[in-house]
Amino acid sequence: MRTTFALNLTLPALLLLAACSEESSNTSNTESATASADCAQADLVLHNTSVYTSNENQWTAEAVASKNGRIVFVGSNAGVEEYLCDATTVFDLAGRTVFAGFTDSHQHLEGVGKRTKTLSLFGIPTLQETVQTIEDWAASIPAGDWVQGRGWIEREWTDEQRFLNKYDVDPFTPDKPLFMPRADGVSALVNSRAMELAGVTRDTPDPEGGRFERELDGTPTGYVLANAMNAFREILPPETDAYLKDNLLRGLRANASLGWTQTQDAGMSYRLVGLMKEIHEEENMAHRVYVAIPVQEAATMLERGRETTNDHMLDVRGIKVFIDGTLGSRGAALIDNYSDSDHNGFMNRTTKDELMPILYASLRQGIQIETHVIGDRAVRSLLDWYDEAYNYVPRSEWASEDLRWRMEHAQIIPPSDQQRFVELGVIPSMQPSHAIGDLNFAPDRLGRDRLSYAYPWQQLVDRGLMILAGSDAPVEEGDPRIEFYAAVARARLDGSSDAGWHPELAVSRETALLMLTLWPAHGAFQENLRGSIEIGKYADFTIFDNDLMTIPEADILSSENVMTIVGGEITFQRSQ
Repeated sequence: MRTTFALNLTLPALLLLAACSEESSNTSNTESATASADCAQADLVLHNTSVYTSNENQWTAEAVASKNGRIVFVGSNAGVEEYLCDATTVFDLAGRTVFAGFTDSHQHLEGVGKRTKTLSLFGIPTLQETVQTIEDWAASIPAGDWVQGRGWIEREWTDEQRFLNKYDVDPFTPDKPLFMPRADGVSALVNSRAMELAGVTRDTPDPEGGRFERELDGTPTGYVLANAMNAFREILPPETDAYLKDNLLRGLRANASLGWTQTQDAGMSYRLVGLMKEIHEEENMAHRVYVAIPVQEAATMLERGRETTNDHMLDVRGIKVFIDGTLGSRGAALIDNYSDSDHNGFMNRTTKDELMPILYASLRQGIQIETHVIGDRAVRSLLDWYDEAYNYVPRSEWASEDLRWRMEHAQIIPPSDQQRFVELGVIPSMQPSHAIGDLNFAPDRLGRDRLSYAYPWQQLVDRGLMILAGSDAPVEEGDPRIEFYAAVARARLDGSSDAGWHPELAVSRETALLMLTLWPAHGAFQENLRGSIEIGKYADFTIFDNDLMTIPEADILSSENVMTIVGGEITFQRSQ
């Protein structure tokens, strides 16, 4: 029985897969009756298209077939014909382009879903409009309830480019506590009522690994960084499992609609993992999820070890560590002072004394480490600490010498430390969209010299390193088109750039594709399962309406994902 679909340039709504029409059923019955006994077996065929496999031994193809979620054929239209006679579902993808399934190597799934239900301050062009939007939202919140949202980002405002503070929001929230993280999620705006409830005053000391911004007399301004946010997180209203599960489901659906076939979650709590297991059991996984547990739950991770489903839809394997802040908030730990401030950021969101025993135990138990580091001081320190752990634990006690420990973000890496990534086998996990946003203010933060090794993608690739590309959504939009574009264009979304953006550090489209496909699979120990279109691997495909490898750079952003396939199952299909 075969169902055949032709995707024309408008992909009409009649291509829904819920059921076959009577006509197609009759045709399929006839074909089934005449099919030869030795017909090649497949249940999905994509043909008459351009296929980019991310397999260096066969970079392109015209067709692909799968059976029971695994790829059984990659090759020409002529070669796939023997699979057409028995394929249940056949797509003629003329005008479309098939890629190995895209992976977001650094994301926060629950936050992506939550963003659809709370106040989003992304994309607002001015400080004045941002404050007005918060005021309008606060007006709908009952007295005594929390005013919450996320996503404000001063670097994109065209009137004032400064951090929000309590004076912006106190006038319309005298009886409502307010907590609104900046887009980076590593700093936040709070109002006076929130500080009153948290007991934060001018006499409150800064916590280890965090800071309360203050007036000259020590009075907190309402802008708080890193571990200073915990004082407010601890008093926020508790969220129910049902609320969190809905956020996860929303995130899964949103990601699949964009073309993601896997996201690698950098810091998913065991509570959320439990809800993900429920979603998997209910067969509602729209894409694969690879998980690193936050360092606060490291003891539980070390006790439980790796957990994965048989179909590799959910894989819990790592520990996420947090070290410094972000460049925009001047919290990233630099070796030398910021060029526009008299300090060099902060570290110790996780202290060395806390971390080293976790590193030792992870070596012995085969647990992957993923560490948030942004500034060059944080990068160098973690390289030192990784190296120290390697040398402290005898190799005979390691669970495996194939560690694949990662550094997440790693935005500022001097050349000497780039080589240490190679020597220590550390994998850089980086977000191209961070660069094209941060480069608007990075010249002020870093000065000219440090820009030459900021977001140094091509330098790392030239050293033979695999870069895992991700979005850090909901910090960024979480769109593979933006990540691909940023990696190859290294320019603003309108195509512009400024002096100091170092266009020579952009990568080729072939490299960008590997950064979103095969290399993330390697970063998750899954390169033999997925990441490229090869026989035997999972049938994970991202299908776009344009050829991202050949169209003008500007057209990348207007291209659309038309279908997402995970393990041979369609998890998203666009209808227009």
